[in-house]
Amino acid sequence: MSKGPAEKTLAAIDSLRGTITMARVLVESGRTIDLAGLDAEAATLCAQVARLPAATGQRLRPALLALVRDVEGLAATLPLPR
Repeated sequence: MSKGPAEKTLAAIDSLRGTITMARVLVESGRTIDLAGLDAEAATLCAQVARLPAATGQRLRPALLALVRDVEGLAATLPLPR
């Protein structure tokens, strides 16, 4: 059975959350990370969400808010620029 647009978008949200979580773990362990690809992933996800019908997008709101919290958590662990 093939996934519909909402399921594919939710999978993309979950994937990005996994990337953010891994980045946070690495930063917390003292590793340097490269966030260069994160912008592209976020842009792709935003485009996917924008193509969804409004009602479908609303159903994804909790997952998107969790992603925002994850990004904020990662940002809080990053060292300040020198």
